[in-house]
Amino acid sequence: MKARQRSADLIEQALGRGRTSLSEHESKEILRAYAIPVTREKEARDEAAFRQALAEIGFPAVVKACGPDLSHKTEQGLVYLNIMGEGQALDAFAEISEKIGGGEAAVLVQEMVPGQRELMAGFIRDGQFGPCVMFGLGGLFAEVFNDVSFRLAPLEKADALDMLEEIRAHGLLGPVRAMPAADKEQLARILVKMGLIGLDHPAIKEIDVNPLILAGSRAVAVDALIVLNP
Repeated sequence: MKARQRSADLIEQALGRGRTSLSEHESKEILRAYAIPVTREKEARDEAAFRQALAEIGFPAVVKACGPDLSHKTEQGLVYLNIMGEGQALDAFAEISEKIGGGEAAVLVQEMVPGQRELMAGFIRDGQFGPCVMFGLGGLFAEVFNDVSFRLAPLEKADALDMLEEIRAHGLLGPVRAMPAADKEQLARILVKMGLIGLDHPAIKEIDVNPLILAGSRAVAVDALIVLNP
């Protein structure tokens, strides 16, 4: 109940400002409320707060822009990966701050999650089929291979486990080149909760978690976007 109320408050505040999406950080707050693993991260709007965020998150870090109107951040040069020291981080902060120019946007300091296998998960309120949960290959390969599976929400655990096996690249979820097999039970729980979030909040039109990185056997949501339907 707390998760639902906390998330509803975030959504209501955004809609009250006339927004049609949540920022990455806000989107992850909703995922976290439903016990979906997300990156450790802190928002900063000035250099002092940014330095404090660096001290809390540590290195290696990711520095990126974060705002409700920012999408395709990588293509816009608003994401800096593998930041290894304060000087490099401050340069990234200055460059991002200049590009975003204030407004509701902030700079996000995020832990760098190790992992070579990138997945994606999400929710969509389809006009024809209704509320659906999605799972597939993520990262760079999401658009290239379009390797996805869908189910109507709400999901049972068995439905979610079936979705994992339906993508063509399901072999990546097993042990690969010294990487451990994915925790499929955990992935199934994430998919079940994706459907639950969407059903709990009718104002949510879409949830996009990409990438969902396998750090060892465990999945972590590295980037997220929630689109609202005003």
